[in-house]
Amino acid sequence: MERVILEGKGLKVGYDKKIIIPHMDVKIETGKITSLIGPNGCGKSTLLKALARIIPIEEGEVLLEGKNIFVSDTKEVAKKMALLPQAPQAPAGLSVEELVSYGRYPHKRGFGSFNQKDHELIDQAMKHTNVYDLKDRDIATLSGGQRQRAWIAMALAQDTPLILLDEPTTYLDMAHQLEILELLKELNEKEKKTIVLVIHDLNLAARFSDRLLAMKDGAIRYEGDVDSVMTKEMLEQVFGLDAYIVEDPWSKKKTMLTYRTLSDC
Repeated sequence: MERVILEGKGLKVGYDKKIIIPHMDVKIETGKITSLIGPNGCGKSTLLKALARIIPIEEGEVLLEGKNIFVSDTKEVAKKMALLPQAPQAPAGLSVEELVSYGRYPHKRGFGSFNQKDHELIDQAMKHTNVYDLKDRDIATLSGGQRQRAWIAMALAQDTPLILLDEPTTYLDMAHQLEILELLKELNEKEKKTIVLVIHDLNLAARFSDRLLAMKDGAIRYEGDVDSVMTKEMLEQVFGLDAYIVEDPWSKKKTMLTYRTLSDC
């Protein structure tokens, strides 16, 4: 049986009296890259935010390494789980190094300064994400790909076993999307980080993930390894697509060669 690092039990989540997720059980396996996929408005980002306790839940519980995060100390949760929201914003005039250093705040004691270990982890995070040479640059002056790598460096400096990312490739061109996903894959394989991300591109999700959770109407309709989820049936039922599926020659996983809406069939 696979180990579970994060689990939602009987989750009921909504906004302004509107229920987005009526009832859900979900498990995130340790050491895997899990992608949340589904059409717009299906509840992917809502689920991610609930698992990260960014938004409250109406019913159920979220367990991080077996402990309910809604009754856990904030700093203790932040030592185990990092979250990168969609299109994060940095304060004006902030340098890359200053941004990355924010990742160490959960580990600080009181108002003390960073110690040697903190500085080493900040430097390592910047080097690992290839932003060390940009450390003195203002975040606002970076390209989209550079900026996203800087935010990932901050999460890496936080030194948590689990990283959640909400659409980390949004607004990036194809080359930079690959760059970010290859970085996440490297963090998973070399640093043993468990990664959960919301992503819209199904082929990229299939290529870089170990597991897929396919959502529709606030529920998980299909879940499992890539080849068991990336099926003609799932694409029809969840996305309303008629797709021609083949094996990706590089990843050896299923991918869509071409597709059309069911209404075009």
